[in-house]
Amino acid sequence: MFGPRKTQTTPAVPTGPSNSGSQNVNQSQPRQQVGFETVLGAHSFLTGDFKAQANVRLDGTFEGTLDIEGNVLVGETARITADVHGKNVTVAGAIRGNVSGTKVQLMRTGRIWGDISATAFTSEDGAFIDGKITMVGHPAGIAGFQSAGALPAPEVVAVHPMAEDAESGEPVEAELMDDDKVPQKKEKDEK
Repeated sequence: MFGPRKTQTTPAVPTGPSNSGSQNVNQSQPRQQVGFETVLGAHSFLTGDFKAQANVRLDGTFEGTLDIEGNVLVGETARITADVHGKNVTVAGAIRGNVSGTKVQLMRTGRIWGDISATAFTSEDGAFIDGKITMVGHPAGIAGFQSAGALPAPEVVAVHPMAEDAESGEPVEAELMDDDKVPQKKEKDEK
């Protein structure tokens, strides 16, 4: 019940003719693991270079480098002083170092002091970043920035102000009038 998570297996399907006739071959192959293979607990401290091919969750303190081929979750209690590289990186704690991945998600409690490099980036209100964000592989980045001189000038059409005749409702050209020539209503003094 509280032991390590077991990897799910599926039976292998034989690809060629079997020499044993009615004997069924039941080999198993590991499937993609769901959840986290490695977890650094909230009251744990780890220093060094950490590499993994599966998903990793960090809730404690880590110093060094993280090179994860799977997903990385930096929990709210985590304090990471390292460059973090993972497939998908979700940050709810604090990282002092650069973060890179296919998708980087910064939660409202997340804080990053470093640069972010990702194909997709999302951030919630309240998150903190002290660094630059670079979108890699995005079509806008590949095309590059075009200066305003390279864009065609917008076409300008002169429009005359129009008004409607109060009686007929037909359009008439409006006139500009001086304030001195506009009839003013006289205010009545009621005493």
